[in-house]
Amino acid sequence: MSTDAGFGEIQQAFTRHMRDPDQAPPPAGVEDRRLDIYRGLLYRNVESFMAGSFPVLRKIIPDEHWHAMIRDYFKRHRSHTPYFPRMPREFLDYLEHERDQSNDPPYISELAHYEWVETAVSIDPREIDYSTIDRNGDMATGLPVLNPLARTLTYTWPVHRISPDYRPDTPPEQFTYLVVYRNSDCNVSFLVLNPVTARLFELMQKDQGNSGAQLLRQIAGELQHPNPETVIQGGLQILDEMRDKEVILGTHRG
Repeated sequence: MSTDAGFGEIQQAFTRHMRDPDQAPPPAGVEDRRLDIYRGLLYRNVESFMAGSFPVLRKIIPDEHWHAMIRDYFKRHRSHTPYFPRMPREFLDYLEHERDQSNDPPYISELAHYEWVETAVSIDPREIDYSTIDRNGDMATGLPVLNPLARTLTYTWPVHRISPDYRPDTPPEQFTYLVVYRNSDCNVSFLVLNPVTARLFELMQKDQGNSGAQLLRQIAGELQHPNPETVIQGGLQILDEMRDKEVILGTHRG
């Protein structure tokens, strides 16, 4: 019993030290050279995985700042999963709920979320199923089907444009609307949406009992457009274009 308790205490001391080697002392009697191997191995594994999961974020943040952030994540965050594919979600939770972002780029959380969505869509185990879908259905009279592997996103910052050469200081006046999706060839892509198209996708997700023309007529009413048919015809053209890209799959069969 005492041996088990002692080993448990050593394990806890070891993990505390791995998380925060500057503040948490190592287990007594363990050679520092050996500990240094584990300190480097664990940190490099986490750091390299995060750098690969958030490539744009890694490029725009200076090395010293990046490593300080990863060490703070390593020290502060308590993950709820041991699976590597879910670690980017854990890092996003850290950024959104635990990190002091006062010295970070103002768009750090939105950019990280956008990069996480791309990863989440790419590893989503679901597949596109056309068995109940008419791929050539009439978008005006039929019920449009949104790709289940498509995620519509709204951001304050133009996250799809941020890069080492473009790091804005203030957000634009208009929101950024995006859809990230995976097609039947397993390619992940994104499209920039305008506010009307973003609203159309929102309605498709909320109300799957209306035809394309009915959804577009509702939008025309919300816009108080003087010529609703202009909105409807323009929207139907967009639906067809989105079908060609597999953002929309077609219409419900039957």
